[in-house]
Amino acid sequence: MAWDEWEQLKSQAVQDGSTRMQLNQLDPGNGGRPAPDPNQYGDLKVSQKDLAKIGQNAFDLYDDLWNKGRRAVPTSESAAGTLTKGGFALGGALQHVALRWDQQLSSLRDACAHISNHMRVTKNLHADDDGYIRRQMSSIDLLDAGFDERVGPPGKQNSVYGEPDNKKGKG
Repeated sequence: MAWDEWEQLKSQAVQDGSTRMQLNQLDPGNGGRPAPDPNQYGDLKVSQKDLAKIGQNAFDLYDDLWNKGRRAVPTSESAAGTLTKGGFALGGALQHVALRWDQQLSSLRDACAHISNHMRVTKNLHADDDGYIRRQMSSIDLLDAGFDERVGPPGKQNSVYGEPDNKKGKG
């Protein structure tokens, strides 16, 4: 594109006013408005009940894929063998389709099993994390309070550490 043509397109875009030119950018889907504040939505919370339901659904899908998805494979393989014996090239193609179907079905079942197992153990593995983090943060808060001048006036002993020991210097 010639430079003059580029300048012409830019000036046309400015004259149109309501039409904007966007280069190398995808509309974020919010019509040009700023993105919403992520803090307004709150915390993401998931319960054992939620995880168990997802895991159960994945397990049910795993079973259904085996029970219903495999039905076509033996029939297709049998038909492929019959066609091949009859000298039809379609037999080899049907055999290929049946093999690919079986492979894809197996991959999908593996993914469902992975989801089911992961949901089953996720909550158990992380059950103590919240308590551990809470304990760590409370000890940091206590330490911070000891260094924070707002807890006590500067130059005075911080009340976080209790009353001053008057025994010093006596003895």
